[in-house]
Amino acid sequence: MQAGFKLTSKEGESIVETHLTGKALLNIPQLNKGSAFTEEERKIFRLSGKLPHRVETLEEQVKRAHLQFTRYETSIEKNIYLNDLYDMNQILFYKLVLENLEEMIPIIYTPTVGDAVINYSEEFRRPHGLYLTYEDRFKIREMLKNRTNPDVDIIVTTDAESILGIGDQGVGGIFIPIAKLMVYSLCGGLNPARHLPIYLDVGTDNQKLLEDPFYLGWRHPRISGPKYDEFIGLFVDAVRAEFPGVFLHWEDFGRENARKNLDRYRETLCTFNDDMQGTAAVTLAALLSATQVINLKFTDQRIVVLGAGTAGVGIADHIKSSLMQHGLSEKEALACFWLIDREGLLVQGAPGVLNFQAPYARSPQELEHWDKNAKGGFDLAEVVRRVGPTTLIGCSTCHGAFKEDIIKTMARKTLRPIIFPLSNPTPLAEADPNDLLLWTEGKALIATGSPFPDVSYRGKKIHIPQCNNALIFPGLGAGIVGIKARKLTENMLFAACQTLAKYAPVHQDPKASILPAIKDALEINFKIAEAVAEQAIQDGVADRPKEGVKATLEKNRWTPKYVPFVLIDS
Repeated sequence: MQAGFKLTSKEGESIVETHLTGKALLNIPQLNKGSAFTEEERKIFRLSGKLPHRVETLEEQVKRAHLQFTRYETSIEKNIYLNDLYDMNQILFYKLVLENLEEMIPIIYTPTVGDAVINYSEEFRRPHGLYLTYEDRFKIREMLKNRTNPDVDIIVTTDAESILGIGDQGVGGIFIPIAKLMVYSLCGGLNPARHLPIYLDVGTDNQKLLEDPFYLGWRHPRISGPKYDEFIGLFVDAVRAEFPGVFLHWEDFGRENARKNLDRYRETLCTFNDDMQGTAAVTLAALLSATQVINLKFTDQRIVVLGAGTAGVGIADHIKSSLMQHGLSEKEALACFWLIDREGLLVQGAPGVLNFQAPYARSPQELEHWDKNAKGGFDLAEVVRRVGPTTLIGCSTCHGAFKEDIIKTMARKTLRPIIFPLSNPTPLAEADPNDLLLWTEGKALIATGSPFPDVSYRGKKIHIPQCNNALIFPGLGAGIVGIKARKLTENMLFAACQTLAKYAPVHQDPKASILPAIKDALEINFKIAEAVAEQAIQDGVADRPKEGVKATLEKNRWTPKYVPFVLIDS
């Protein structure tokens, strides 16, 4: 019991076994109950006199915490408060956020987490998870043993090369795995005492960080090539040895390494990249719902994607696979896409087109009469003018890229344009929903990457759904962990996507949202977990539990509540 405690059960009830007492017990956020320790626990665990006299309930603690939260004005101040609470008492933190999900998810997760990442070294208060540095690459297994949580079901890891839309942020990237794991618990019911966030420190190319006297990461240019691959290989080997059957989630890796790492290990362990697969799945769910609303045949899509990086190509890959499931050949499915990268439309034979982008490159022959821009490429305005897309997706992190003339051109060619400005945080969104509705005379079907308030258009209030990965990845993880799936298959991803689309409010009301609201994320993700688990069994990567899938998932579903403690010998 190297961490000092163990989660177990007795007569069907969860309990914590620990040898920790006194101040040591109060300093473990996974165990600390604060003023809610009972009189009996205070006696047994040497807490008498260390706490105020009154014994409070969790509900009473939540009321006080919410009052404290409301006293802060800015989002980053609120983020710091909630993270401080997380570092003090995790049960209280999760109970508070769960009861205020719509208000607080944007504070602990996107978009505010981006500010927390940027200010990490300057605002540093307490270490979280594990920090594995390239220089310690031959000690990784030993360092994994130093974790706090003794049992681990899920690891979220990053090398912080491509954080949200703010790029290479070095050691501050640890906040991303922490935030993702919070969401796994809040929206997927996964036990936070069985999580492990890991930062893979391979250096940084952010010169500002390298020159910052407060910077806490490895002060070295980012490694690449064989050295990088060796380090990732040693990390994965150590994880597999220390945690057989763990679910490994990759987050915010650079666009080349993200795909390379996933492709390299997806057949040998249960692994997932949320930037590629999670973003793609929730976007496809929104697209499926939108096409049903406007009665557009899914295979008749003309899809323009601005931003051909990890997320953009991941979305295209997932939609392409769905188009093929709907009866198109791969060639026919690829013909539905026009992907635009930094230099313009992807064109066959053009310099700079990467291997994972190449399938989407258009033939030079079909572009002979198109107008080139000053750089010799084809920009978004020209592509929209020539193609007349039914769907426009933004993953570019270029604020305002969906300009008025471009959107009006699209609206002239498409009765109900589907427009998804997905870049986040909010200041990097390709367009504001207010403008999109104005420019399309209220006809656009919109989903955004960052949260936006409801829009008032011609006296009507229109809800703007968020293509938030929190609507899908927690259920995916809950289904995988709940039945111990050995691999994540494409069919499991599609099962998650189709389930999310099925529960979109628009199916009950044509004027409603094309995605469920964040406040419903927990219940939606439980349905996703069921679908994913059933598909895993069908795909032969998991065994059917004796008590059934639903009962097994219900049994594993964690809720924030205080459980009894048992004192044991150290």
